[in-house]
Order: sequence, then structure tokens, then C-alpha cells
Amino acid sequence: MKTLSETWFADGYIDFELKKYTLLAYLQEIHRHFNQNKLYPQLADIIFHYNNLAAFRENKKYLQEHFPKKLSGIQIEKLQVLYEQMIEDDELMKELEEIINYATQEIRNTISNGTEIYEFVEDKLTIYPVGLVPLDSQEGYFFLSAGDHADTRVYQYRLSFFEKHDEKYRSIRTEYIDSWSRSIANTYENIKAELIRIKTGMPNPAVYSIETELKFPVDETLLPIAKRSLVRYISGRAA
Repeated sequence: MKTLSETWFADGYIDFELKKYTLLAYLQEIHRHFNQNKLYPQLADIIFHYNNLAAFRENKKYLQEHFPKKLSGIQIEKLQVLYEQMIEDDELMKELEEIINYATQEIRNTISNGTEIYEFVEDKLTIYPVGLVPLDSQEGYFFLSAGDHADTRVYQYRLSFFEKHDEKYRSIRTEYIDSWSRSIANTYENIKAELIRIKTGMPNPAVYSIETELKFPVDETLLPIAKRSLVRYISGRAA
């Protein structure tokens, strides 16, 4: 996939037509994936670029506050120096503002297209617990069944908290376990019992089923959205 550097709009020669061509080639590749109903990592990548542009346009100090993990210290310093130079160069500032304004609008439109796919998929997911859920549901398993519900992917998950800018967030880590063929004789409850038998580290795990009729790409779309939906589902039940 075509990629943009974190500082693409400020790299090299700052020219509107050149940056426009660079951006449109990148977005064309993004749309190609979206047209195949493949959202990730493309959607996350363009959201990063949108936020990066917005931060630079608002204030150079936002770079340090908003992107401490993605941008290196050298990249942040480069943008800060460039920002200071442009304040003293009206023509350069005007050219860069034109690039940023154009790019922001184009990327926003692309994000909107990706968001429509995301919301469509999210609306088609059904989540429910398999058997009784223990008081501690921070770790367990989830079953992902898409299109042909007979084929069920099993994942182990673990929720954790992290803080960013004085706000608390929940993240989820997953590990693919195996794929089971479900039938009248081999139900979700049977699969859960088999997991407990072979995975002795969790004798009483929380287990959830996530189902959808969609036949979208699993790794690029269904799984990322299922994971985020499961985090919200568990958080909502715990509230």
C-alpha cells in the first residue's frame, strides 16, 4: 500500500500541485481498499494524518501533546522549526496553508467513506454471552462467526486500561486460538467446555459470541470492528 510519511506535507519542496498529486495517489490506494470492504490499517492511518494536519494548523505545541508515540523527537523538532520559519515567510506559509486546507478536506471525505463502512458493519454485529459470565470479565474468549456461521474463529482476549491526556481508555489484546466447525452437536457451549478443558489457566472464563451475516474480510474489517464492539459491550455491562 502507498503510504505517507508523518510529515509528508512539509517534506522536501513545498509546492501545492506536487503535494496534491502525492496526496491523491495515496487516497486512491485507500479508496481501492475501501471498495473491497477492507478498512484496516487504512482507516486508522488516514485518521492519524487528519489529526496530524489539524494539530499542525492549530499550534506547533500540539505536536508534542498529541503524538508522543507516533512522531519521533526529530520529526517533532523538524515541524516546530518549519513552523517558526513559515511565520516569517508569508509566501511559504500561504503555500503550506493551501496544502493543509486542501488535504484536510480530501482526507475528511475519505474518512467519511470509511466510517460509513465501519458503522454498517458494526450495526450488523450481534454480541451475546455464552453461558454464565463471571464477575471478572477482563479476560476470556470470544467466538467470531461471519457469513457461514458453521465456521467459528476463537480468540482469547484481555482488556486493560491506559491513560492519555488525563482520560482513561480501554484497550484489548487478542490472540487467535483456533477455528471450530459449529453444528447442532458442537454448539458454542461445547466449544466453551473444550476450551476450559485444554486451557487450564482459565477454569471459569468469560466467553462471548460475535456473529454477523456479512462476508467481509475478517482480518481487515470484521475482526477489528468486532474487537472494538466487544470492548464497548463489556464496558457497558460493567457500568
